[in-house]
Amino acid sequence: MNAGSQTVSENAGQVLERITAAERRAGRSPGSVKLVAASKTQPLSLILDAHAAGISVFGENYVQEAEEKIQGLPGAEWHMIGKLQSNKVRKAVSLFSWIQTVDSAKRAEEVSRCAVEARKVVPVLLEVNLEEEESKAGVAPAGLRLLAEAALGLPGLAVSGLMAIPPYGLDPEESRPYFVRLRKLRDALAREYPAADLKELSMGMSGDFEAAIEEGATMVRVGTAIFGVRHGRG
Repeated sequence: MNAGSQTVSENAGQVLERITAAERRAGRSPGSVKLVAASKTQPLSLILDAHAAGISVFGENYVQEAEEKIQGLPGAEWHMIGKLQSNKVRKAVSLFSWIQTVDSAKRAEEVSRCAVEARKVVPVLLEVNLEEEESKAGVAPAGLRLLAEAALGLPGLAVSGLMAIPPYGLDPEESRPYFVRLRKLRDALAREYPAADLKELSMGMSGDFEAAIEEGATMVRVGTAIFGVRHGRG
């Protein structure tokens, strides 16, 4: 094993330990939070190292980049965590276990149609743009109810909760109010649609995932803390 793979293995173990500690602090049961290793731009060799270290769920931002990796590690669970384009929906439905970035009724309808054609049910999360930042995808909080109403009635979709990315550059405590806000949005939807199973909250990344867990995250998307520094935020 080379130095790079040792680093990934050690990092993966440390992140898993930190998640367990955060679960304990929050009074939550061990294993209640799913670690999604954000593997965008990472070679399959490092992904395999992370998998060997105990990580079984990976998140990719681009369908084309993900396809070869998924073929190289078909036993893992793969999540689409980047913006999904219309011309990539059919391929994404065929490749991914989860799609975390449904941000419009149109996108929900496209995923639904492709899922029905593939005779499968795709778990999806509704992506919320909490600060309505122009640089980010996601439905504005004010539009979330209408998106949920549209998506929950579609065949082939299992709408399972919400996903968000706080504004860039925040330290963990500055991110915390955004995690609280997303949880409250999810709780309000769950009250309005009691028959829906809206238990998932995908929030928290390398710099703030422990705060996210303390505020109710069920999935954290961690890249840099596992794979090291890369271009972009992880």
